[in-house]
Amino acid sequence: MSLEPFGARLSRAMDDRGPLCVGIDPHASLLADWGLSDDVAGLERFSRTVVEALGEHVAVFKPQSAFFERFGSRGVAVLEKTVAEARAAGALVVMDAKRGDIGSTMAAYAEAFLRKDSPLFSDALTVSPYLGYGSLRPAVELARESGAGLFVLALTSNPEGGEVQHAVRTDGRDVAATMLAHLAAENAGEEPLGSFGAVVGATLGDLSSYDLDINGPLLAPGIGAQGAAPADLPGVFGAAVRNVVPNVSRGVLRHGPDVRALRTAADRFAEEIRAAVAAV
Repeated sequence: MSLEPFGARLSRAMDDRGPLCVGIDPHASLLADWGLSDDVAGLERFSRTVVEALGEHVAVFKPQSAFFERFGSRGVAVLEKTVAEARAAGALVVMDAKRGDIGSTMAAYAEAFLRKDSPLFSDALTVSPYLGYGSLRPAVELARESGAGLFVLALTSNPEGGEVQHAVRTDGRDVAATMLAHLAAENAGEEPLGSFGAVVGATLGDLSSYDLDINGPLLAPGIGAQGAAPADLPGVFGAAVRNVVPNVSRGVLRHGPDVRALRTAADRFAEEIRAAVAAV
């Protein structure tokens, strides 16, 4: 049986636990800052500590698959365990893998992360639409079947993204706006929130020229170390801020490995985000 749709589960989790997604990004420098070795043992200790500290406190975790994959099969095994333990603690997991391909290859990526009996099954997956939005159809269909969701790259915070995302089509609409329109169509009629979201950087400034009201979640990286603050969210997202899932990674993780300090940092971000959203 499929789960309740991701959008509904996400909405409830953010109401219950606060509107915060914490990244699990065990890159080499952060492992070193924690006094851990840059190997599988350090990776496992880091990931376990983050989940033990925050698994019952935050709404969403976003593990970055690349930082696990760099250790090969043993690293992927740690990722499998991290996902399972995070979900067992009641948190939702968004796998940040940014997969994108065509046909049977896209279907295989979807099976890896969105099939319910997969060891890497996650509540949602980040995907790249730049082989055409239609190339994501296998992932969309399996997500619907499993009760999972997708976050589609739309307006990313990296400066290189603009050369693709702001390219203007023959109909006068740019690529990012086109992706947002596709997602709005996927989410039409869903309550309280659709399951197909967009990745929209919190560092991008005023985005009022875009229709961000896609009836789906907006995953917003960039808060904390990348320069955006919770108070900036209304100015970036406008009325759509109510559907924003703000992601903080280093801003929380730099307080580890102390469990209490990790929780304090996560609670502070969640409260600041909640206050910013309530002010709109």
